[in-house]
Amino acid sequence: MRFSAYMDEWLYGEDGYYKTFKAIGKSGDFYTAVSTSRFFGASIANHFYKLLSEGKADRNGWLIEVGAHQGYLLCDMIQWLYTCDPTLIETLKFGIVERQPEVQKAQLEYIKERFGEDIKITHFDDIDDVKAEYAFVVANEIFDAFPCELLKDGKIAVVDDHTISWEEAPANLLQWAQKHYLKQGEVAVGYEAFAKAMAAGIGKCDFVSFDYGEKYVRNDFSIRVYRKHETFPLFDEELKLADAYQKDDITYDVNFGHVIESFEAAGFAEEAYETQARALIRFGLIDILEMYSKQADKVAYVREADKIKTLIAPTMMGDRFKMVHFRK
Repeated sequence: MRFSAYMDEWLYGEDGYYKTFKAIGKSGDFYTAVSTSRFFGASIANHFYKLLSEGKADRNGWLIEVGAHQGYLLCDMIQWLYTCDPTLIETLKFGIVERQPEVQKAQLEYIKERFGEDIKITHFDDIDDVKAEYAFVVANEIFDAFPCELLKDGKIAVVDDHTISWEEAPANLLQWAQKHYLKQGEVAVGYEAFAKAMAAGIGKCDFVSFDYGEKYVRNDFSIRVYRKHETFPLFDEELKLADAYQKDDITYDVNFGHVIESFEAAGFAEEAYETQARALIRFGLIDILEMYSKQADKVAYVREADKIKTLIAPTMMGDRFKMVHFRK
């Protein structure tokens, strides 16, 4: 099979990596900004609140997270929106796009733990199922979980019995690669369909997403496997695909140029593209930390400040992760 089909089965198949709920953080295979600090979600919610205050967003619309893991990000956003304006919890509707029933169950349990019966969540199996006049859609690290093709010297990777070989690439893929000056690396599959589905189902939309990557092609392979916070390049001689398949996470650097192109073709406009550090500071992260300092003791404040350093320090997540905001 093509590598994209192999990766899709690896992550989303019947026994795929994301079929069941996976721990993130110290006990999992990797960290995310969401697992690092609740202020990550609070900052995005603060940006959403600003849009609501300026009349650029609809307080009777939807707040939807795509790929919500356990629901931490959405809950952190709801918590901050309640702090800003308690009436928003009564007017907004909340949703999660998640296809795995077991993960949906874990999300509902966590949301009930956080808010009791006060917050109702609508689950959508796919972005195609979302129908709304207005929605603020948020996602963290979803684009690096789309299946991809591997291209090298005009050939694409195919997999047989967990062994990679190469065959001539189809003409349309070669045309795309030539247009984007890509000779070697990953070509994501599904960005265009995802953007079109969001555009078709949502009348007016703000979509904010964070991921690891750049706006240009690297012309090298970034695809890698995460296992208990260890990183293994896919072509590492020590990595045995048969052992890693469906048991470890597999990902790659996002080509934001491809993401932006896909959303613009679907009718969205690029509102912003910047580093995670710049975005979170612009969203009000430092102001939120300062507010917290006035009600927390010194030990708690220092602990949260250290977490925020991880989010915005250039050598950590600050510059390596990017934020893109699309509007339709």
